[in-house]
Amino acid sequence: MTELQQVALTIGLPKFAGKQLAEWLYIRRVTSFDQMTNISLKGREALKANYLIGRHAPVREAVGVDGTRKYLFAVGEQFVEAVYIPEEDRATLCVSTQAGCKMGCKFCMTGTLGFHGHLSAADILNQIFYFDDLSNLVFMGEGEPMDNLDHVLRALEIMTADYGCGWSPKRITVSTVGIPAMRRFLDESECHLAVSMHNPFAIERAQIMPAEKLMSIVDVVNLLKQYDWSHQRRISFEYICWAGVNDTPRHAKELLRLLKGLNCRINLIRFHAGVEDIKNERRFPASDSKQMEWLRDYLTEKGLTTTIRRSRGEDILAACGMLVNALQH
Repeated sequence: MTELQQVALTIGLPKFAGKQLAEWLYIRRVTSFDQMTNISLKGREALKANYLIGRHAPVREAVGVDGTRKYLFAVGEQFVEAVYIPEEDRATLCVSTQAGCKMGCKFCMTGTLGFHGHLSAADILNQIFYFDDLSNLVFMGEGEPMDNLDHVLRALEIMTADYGCGWSPKRITVSTVGIPAMRRFLDESECHLAVSMHNPFAIERAQIMPAEKLMSIVDVVNLLKQYDWSHQRRISFEYICWAGVNDTPRHAKELLRLLKGLNCRINLIRFHAGVEDIKNERRFPASDSKQMEWLRDYLTEKGLTTTIRRSRGEDILAACGMLVNALQH
């Protein structure tokens, strides 16, 4: 709000016009300054001369057999994808925060894009504001949100503030591989957190996730144990399952040991190698349903709430780890 108030003052409008601008931008979601009818004509002309609203529609769309929809958004000279996931009683949008990703996880197709830049808060919000029926947001698209934290926090503030969209932070989940900036997120946001774990053993995790060297999964869990997770805010661990690699009794027991005392849940995810990623299919053979069900039941019986995430949008490369801007081609 302070920024919009300064914009108003800069172009000669009264300070209270900042609140009017916020309503037009974040609640009514206009795409043109001409639509801001309670702003003076002179003020609207000054806004057009000095600022851009930053709203633009996606350039391409793909629809999966299960109703999942993937959209390609232009961001300057780069592109990013967002995924719309409809369900009976809700609609979730998977949002990108960077063009590509620099984390380099060996199993993730998005990592093969390399890193092409941070998205601004406006770029992030543009993905969200294209839809008018969303019930939930997951910051799990391209990029590592904690590596672009200034812009992510700015977007989250606008989504949850009274002057903005007024969402409850409990409708938003932000993911991370676990890097030091996560502490700031925990201190400055009340949104849910999802940590990409994929292996509870630090040495094994480092072989597939270079970010382990920045912040060990042990340090990640120890940090999380310093916060109160007994209320509505949730912490979950994302866990892609590979046959014989991380779905064994040895890994299950280590998960229980590592997460003891932390109020959390585990989301088991089926591995999506991609239609042409034969090398990854051989290196990371997907666990079968029976083994994933065993892991879920074992952990749950031992007191660690565990679920198997339903796979959505695989046929259009929209499932977990599959965003590679394929719609660009």
